[in-house]
Amino acid sequence: MKKGYIKTINGPVVTGSDMGSFKLREMVVVGEKKLIGEVISIDGDFGVVQVYEETEGLTRDEEIISTGAPLSVKLGPGMLSNMFDGIQRPLDKIKENYGNFMPEGIGLISLDEEKLWDVKLTVKVGDSVSEGEIFGTVQETPIIEHRLLIPIGVKGKITKSLESGKYNIEEDLMEVTDENGRVHKIKMYQNWPVRVQRPMKERLQIGKLLVTGQRVFDVFFPIAKGGTTAIPGGFGTGKTMTQHQIAKYCDADIIVYIGCGERGNEMTEVLEDFPKLIDPYTGNSLMDRTVLIANTSNMPVAAREASIYTGVTIAEYFRDQGYHVALMADSTSRWAEALREISGRLEEMPAEEGYPAYLPSRIAQFYERAGYVKTFSEKEGSVTLIGAVSPAGGDFSEPVTENTKRFVNVFLALDKDLAYARHYPAINWNNSYSGYIAQLEDYYDMRLDGDLLELRKKFLDLLHQETKLNEIVMLVGEDVLPDNQRLILEICKVIKVGFLQQNAFNPIDTFVPLEKQYEMLNTIDILYECGKSAVEKSIPISKIKDETIYSEVINMKYNIENDQLQKFVALNNEIRDFYGSLEDRYAEQVIK
Repeated sequence: MKKGYIKTINGPVVTGSDMGSFKLREMVVVGEKKLIGEVISIDGDFGVVQVYEETEGLTRDEEIISTGAPLSVKLGPGMLSNMFDGIQRPLDKIKENYGNFMPEGIGLISLDEEKLWDVKLTVKVGDSVSEGEIFGTVQETPIIEHRLLIPIGVKGKITKSLESGKYNIEEDLMEVTDENGRVHKIKMYQNWPVRVQRPMKERLQIGKLLVTGQRVFDVFFPIAKGGTTAIPGGFGTGKTMTQHQIAKYCDADIIVYIGCGERGNEMTEVLEDFPKLIDPYTGNSLMDRTVLIANTSNMPVAAREASIYTGVTIAEYFRDQGYHVALMADSTSRWAEALREISGRLEEMPAEEGYPAYLPSRIAQFYERAGYVKTFSEKEGSVTLIGAVSPAGGDFSEPVTENTKRFVNVFLALDKDLAYARHYPAINWNNSYSGYIAQLEDYYDMRLDGDLLELRKKFLDLLHQETKLNEIVMLVGEDVLPDNQRLILEICKVIKVGFLQQNAFNPIDTFVPLEKQYEMLNTIDILYECGKSAVEKSIPISKIKDETIYSEVINMKYNIENDQLQKFVALNNEIRDFYGSLEDRYAEQVIK
């Protein structure tokens, strides 16, 4: 057992002597309190340790003891429906044993080692197995079957195996002997270093939509399964609310939600809301497919950095089982601030705004762990990364936002003016984009009868025209505009209020299937084309903008239920009939 000795203590950064034989990124136990730490630098005989717990009370010359392993997480049954801190310690169990305040030095406890799981083994003695292969299953929650995997690096024949039955996670379920005669004991779980990306058999082309039920995402700025997304926005613009809504209703199999440095009340909201929510896809509690990682603003700063890697490693593990995982990181700015603080304490040369020079590479390393893959068990799985960014004052030119923008394919810019106008989700359609349109074209064609992407392109163009027209209106007023341009302004109001704005508290509007989203867009398009035809026939805009028709179109999101799409036919016919009769009346007046 290697030992070093504390020489200096600077917040979460501890310098030790006699550490020349330690390894970089090795997990260590610091001081008499046995605090969890990680070696982040070695220079000759001296090492620097990043401690993931409060260091108050540490003194010089206390021991730093090597564990011989990197900072790792325990991957196995018991993660779903659970809530962990940044280094995978279960908060419920800590509260049960230690009360409302987390003490230092409780060690690296994680999964329940005593709980018995009903294991169904799918292999037997004599079978050949290889890394990543599924050898058994456990019904972890009513809706998720936990698939037990042969650890990475293990390949050989099963020489010993237990029968299917109830076991705890520490039980040796089987022994695998490789071609060199080494025996590998296989348990229900496996350890994996959090900073190392888990391997896959093959990275596949992205081509499936992550359906969220939120119209501004599914149609205008789609998120792909296995893709990367950033949601930047200033204080109060709705980053957390937007991530909550995606987590509640996206069609991923597993949700991993990381509260990284956010306020405790936001994580409390997750804890209170998620167990009460009914999953629209299964009818069960949403917590049955959710893992929560809470590292709130009053927890140790250094653990924020670990929480991001802990979450993405858990997500990759469920991906390897053949599940589609959506990971919400709220927020990566708090993670970057932890990097900045530790870098400052290490006296490294700062880059822009005090962030370390390696900030871009760290952000890239996180987002590159997303992807749509074929697993070693020949299943398809994915990890979709959705990270909130909290630029101070909503300034998108600050380093975290700018560098995140370099490495993500969907950029959902939240706007404080929209948020303060109670337009939610407050996504600014002029500053946002999705790079997955081309990859998802076949998906939309297969899923829908009409050309959704053509309508999307048309309406985005109208919204951009409206932005330019509003600049003219602010100078000289709307009355000077020709009727065809005034029609664009009116139709864009319908698009914004009737389509882009969505009510999370309305049972019909909170989640909208893709088929209804298309029908809504199609109805607005019919309204626009009929209005444009009337303008061309010199009918005044005051007559074209009929309050009753426009109100019906705006309120169709509430009045037409998600499973009653046939009602759109009647609404579309009503629009056509109204404008047909309007044109007939004006044609008769012209003749007279």
